[in-house]
Amino acid sequence: MEKRLRSSLQTSPESFLAAAATLPLKPSKPTLKNLIHSIPSSSPLSTSLPLALHSTISTSLDCFKHNTTNDNPKTPASPPAKRPRRLLRKNTGSEDPLRGMAKGQCQNLELRRLSVCAHIVMLCGTHPNGVFEHEGLVGLARELHDNLVLFEEDSELLSEVSGLCEEWWKGGFLGREMLISQFLPFLVSRSLTLKKKVDVRRVYVMREAFGLFDFEDESIEDLKLLIMRCVIAPLYLKTEDGRRFIAFTMGLSVELLKEALAMIRSQIPFGRKSVLEAYGEIVFRGWKGLDREDLKREIEDGFLQGLVEGAILAGSIAFAASVRRVLGGFINQRTTDGVEKLLFRVAEPVIFRSLQVANSNVRLNALHLLLDIFPLEDPDATKESKDTLLDKQFFLLEKLLSDECPDVRVVAVEGCCRVLHLFWEIIPSSTITKLLAKIFDDMSCDASNEVRLSTVNGVIYLLGNPQSHEVLKVLLPRLGHMILDFVLSIRLAVSDLLLLIRDIRGFQFNKVVALDALLTTLTNDQPLVAQKITRLLLPSYFPSKVSPAEACNRFITLIKRSPAAGARFCEFAVSEGASKKALTELVVVLINMALAPHNLGSDRLEGLLTAAGHLCGNLASEASCQDALKKLVSGQKLKGLFDVASGVNARTSLFNIASALSSTGVAGLLEECVELVSNCGNLLGNSERQAEVRSAHKMILSSGWFDGMFETITRLLQIAAMGCHRNFGVEVPEKIFVSGKRKKSMLSPKLRSGRGSSVFKDDYQIAVGIGWQIKDLLKTEASRNAIFDSENLQLVCFALMALSEVSIMHCMCCDFMDSSLVTSYTTLALQIALQNIDHDTNSHSRRKSVGPTAKKSAVELPSLDKTVDHLLKCIERELQRDFWAKPGSLSLECKVCSDKTADLRLETIRDSPMDESTDIDNQGSLFTYGKRISNMVKVLTAVLKFIVDASDAGFISEHHQRCLRFTSSYFRDVMTCLRQCFHEELMLQDAELREMFVCLKSSFSYGAKLITLILIGVSEASPAPTEVHDLASDLLDLVAATESYCGSRYAIQFLNVAKQWLPDLILALGSKLMLSHSQEDVKTFFVPGDNGTSPPSWFSVLAKIEIQELSSVSSEEDTDRASELKGFTACRKLIGMMIPLLQANVDVFGAIGLIFLIGANSGLQRKDFGLVLGLLRFVCYKLLREVDRLSEKLATILSYAQELYALIERAADELTSSEDGYQELVTAKALLDPLLVH
Repeated sequence: MEKRLRSSLQTSPESFLAAAATLPLKPSKPTLKNLIHSIPSSSPLSTSLPLALHSTISTSLDCFKHNTTNDNPKTPASPPAKRPRRLLRKNTGSEDPLRGMAKGQCQNLELRRLSVCAHIVMLCGTHPNGVFEHEGLVGLARELHDNLVLFEEDSELLSEVSGLCEEWWKGGFLGREMLISQFLPFLVSRSLTLKKKVDVRRVYVMREAFGLFDFEDESIEDLKLLIMRCVIAPLYLKTEDGRRFIAFTMGLSVELLKEALAMIRSQIPFGRKSVLEAYGEIVFRGWKGLDREDLKREIEDGFLQGLVEGAILAGSIAFAASVRRVLGGFINQRTTDGVEKLLFRVAEPVIFRSLQVANSNVRLNALHLLLDIFPLEDPDATKESKDTLLDKQFFLLEKLLSDECPDVRVVAVEGCCRVLHLFWEIIPSSTITKLLAKIFDDMSCDASNEVRLSTVNGVIYLLGNPQSHEVLKVLLPRLGHMILDFVLSIRLAVSDLLLLIRDIRGFQFNKVVALDALLTTLTNDQPLVAQKITRLLLPSYFPSKVSPAEACNRFITLIKRSPAAGARFCEFAVSEGASKKALTELVVVLINMALAPHNLGSDRLEGLLTAAGHLCGNLASEASCQDALKKLVSGQKLKGLFDVASGVNARTSLFNIASALSSTGVAGLLEECVELVSNCGNLLGNSERQAEVRSAHKMILSSGWFDGMFETITRLLQIAAMGCHRNFGVEVPEKIFVSGKRKKSMLSPKLRSGRGSSVFKDDYQIAVGIGWQIKDLLKTEASRNAIFDSENLQLVCFALMALSEVSIMHCMCCDFMDSSLVTSYTTLALQIALQNIDHDTNSHSRRKSVGPTAKKSAVELPSLDKTVDHLLKCIERELQRDFWAKPGSLSLECKVCSDKTADLRLETIRDSPMDESTDIDNQGSLFTYGKRISNMVKVLTAVLKFIVDASDAGFISEHHQRCLRFTSSYFRDVMTCLRQCFHEELMLQDAELREMFVCLKSSFSYGAKLITLILIGVSEASPAPTEVHDLASDLLDLVAATESYCGSRYAIQFLNVAKQWLPDLILALGSKLMLSHSQEDVKTFFVPGDNGTSPPSWFSVLAKIEIQELSSVSSEEDTDRASELKGFTACRKLIGMMIPLLQANVDVFGAIGLIFLIGANSGLQRKDFGLVLGLLRFVCYKLLREVDRLSEKLATILSYAQELYALIERAADELTSSEDGYQELVTAKALLDPLLVH
């Protein structure tokens, strides 16, 4: 290739250019460079080559323009001719494709020639010896530059021409200013389009060329828009060259500077931290590089002054922080000449005044700004003036430490510590003393949690300055009490403080916080705090730099001083890096101490075993440590430990040790484990006993005894189920009856005999404990699989079914009935259903590996549908007795209880004292009504939770309507109970009411979630059942009824629960009319409250709230009415949350608005004119304010409003002006008047 080009160059320039045009440009560039740059100054090519280039470029441009003009004629194209016949198609237009192809080839050839020529012109202009005169080349470069816009479809030609213009400018060649008008906009646009850093670099290198443009001229508008795009382009903001270029453009013109600053100002509310910091740097560089005073004043007085005021007056903390980030571009460069003076000039007039205004947000923002700028001083002022100004700042900081706003105090504390850390050396000692005394004495005891936390964090930061250590060594003990603060984050911060000073020479952490306080915290605090305290004490009580024997001796000192703290220390010792070898030896030492003949005391023995249990559990994860422990801790030692372990926690730790070691020598503990698991009547509510039983389960499972244990608890459940059959007539399968011929297991418990009521009560309470155990075992995968593999699973299910039935049917008759058995039964049923799905989805081989017993159990166990059906039938039978409203004579309503539980009631009345709140029926039963209601609510909550969990898992879809009806009935009965309590027909104590509302809050969530799960599958083809609307209305009724009958104190508890479900409740309310707004649907729509019944509670409360807002009490005779309407705090907040949700969706809004109008019509029919007025005011005044915008989509509402207007007008005509209700109807008509206009 080089030989051919050299030969053509020697022949003539024209042949050289023609030959070069036939070659690919990119690979031929090195050859062209060598040939051009080797031309000597004496060669005739120095004059002939530019002439040949001029001729070639002109010819190619003319040809290219001619082809472009023919391809894009200005005259409009004529309509297409009629399609020719098939026989004529071959000749018609046969030349066009060839002609088009020739034209395309010609155009491509010209573009290739122009690319080669542009590159050669650039090589000629940059000849190292200056052989070619630039006067002859500049015309060629300009001709290519002026036609740059025509080459937009050829990237290679664009690149060559732009490279030519760039090299011409960088070389400072003659006429370079004529090559920028097209080139610079192209280069900026290219950088914004391709988003490559190299293009941004090229733009920055060409920055001086932008100064040649007249930015006041209208023709420069396109370039100005490109520059504005650079201001917000992420690539320009991320790169150094991009930021420098934007800063440079600020000095081009006043208008461009104003537009750039306005663009930056508009990005502050939304910009990320990096973007805002980039803007601060850009503005600072732009200000620093300006020479014109008018441009500087625009930045200083127009932009920076506005930022300072915006940072102080910002409405939100986030926005103020964003503004300060932009100001940080100047604050961080305050050592630059002129910046300190500038900051003082823009901040001083407003910042001190703002620190003392009444608005706490302004004070907070001003304090943030002062701390960023501190110290604010005038560099040109005298020393006395500077000292006065500095004293003023310290005075305000000290004053703000006592500010009434906690947020201001938080920032003041942290700010003071930051100032002391940075400027300790130059701050007067008296000022340091005053500030630190205020922080340590007052701020550490502040009522605000955040202030106390900021105090500790500020002191931690201050310790970073070594010069503060001598003073802080004296003051730090004043923070010692904060280790016992009731806020977890503060205790964690104090722990971090202690860890920090432990590693500082001269400090002793035990002088800051007493050792007894540390040990108390280690014993009782949360794991995060206890872990930090363990890390703090580890070098003292189990150091790694001493021998294991010495480390063990030091730990023994700790556990003798505080056994509980020593045990907690061992819980985290492994995770904090203590030597595992030394800890293994420590386990042996602890066990030997526990087995020592001398009397240790129960606390110390419990501490030793708990510590050993924690260590074994943590060390057993490593095989080497586990093997060593097995050798050192024999089964005989474990049996001896169990003999001396009398406390619950001690036995729990012992079981943990045995399960961690998985030792075969622990068989001696088998009988004790069975006794523990069997005697579980007092398990509920006893966390220590639960931990003990859980550890026994763990040991039994690890030792392979699970089947025997499960058989034991199965037999106990069978006994309780048989008691249900004998005492209450519950039908149970024959399999439940315990067979005397059954082989007695070595794990069989000692069964009691007898049929008395006391025996059944004991059996039932044991069943309650077993139910808790089954539910707990289902939480872990290993124990859950063991249950499903057991052959006794079916018996357990049937027994729990019988016990659940009794718990539901007699929860208001027998005080010992417990809802936990229902929870255990439903949890097991749901887990079995999920296990069946897992079996169905796995392969046949996987099913085979599960085992034949599990597969058989999965087939023969009751289905989830049957479980739901059984529970709902039991509840329906119970609710039909109307026990909610009958505090006495329960036995007359329940024949089974009358015959079978008289002795239980008599026993209860003998053992329990009576008080005024006790209800006694005709059988002598002592069982308070509040306890009955609480029992029933707990049972119904448990069943509702099961229904929701099953629905969420995809089961029981065919029972949805029945479940919805059950849930609605539940809430309606509760409201009936609350109403009777309000009218003193029934009595509930505050404690009983609080207990009931704990369950009601959960029930509210479950009911709302049930609605959500059903609405997920709703479509036009499968609409929501009407019960969804009824349940949503009942949930809102519950809030209103609670506030009406129990007060806002209880109703407000529902708001946090209702907030997350409110969109779904609104959607459910409108589900009846959502898909259709036909007149027939409206006429047949049933709103609770029609047919003469009372309206929904929330309708009535909503109407009362609206009337209260409408009415103004001006005379004493209206006082009674005003006091009646006051209140409803929870309902007001609930309605306030509903309004924006209703207005957010026009379809939902239309359906709900129509329901309110139908409710008003219902009130009109019952002559409840207050309800009419209240509902219409809510719809017209609060919902339909934007009726002009929504009127086209609310035709049904407007049509119904017109009919309602006529009905109201007719009702008003039937009354005289003095009759009750007339004024309400007139006001209601006035509210509807604007709607009729539309």
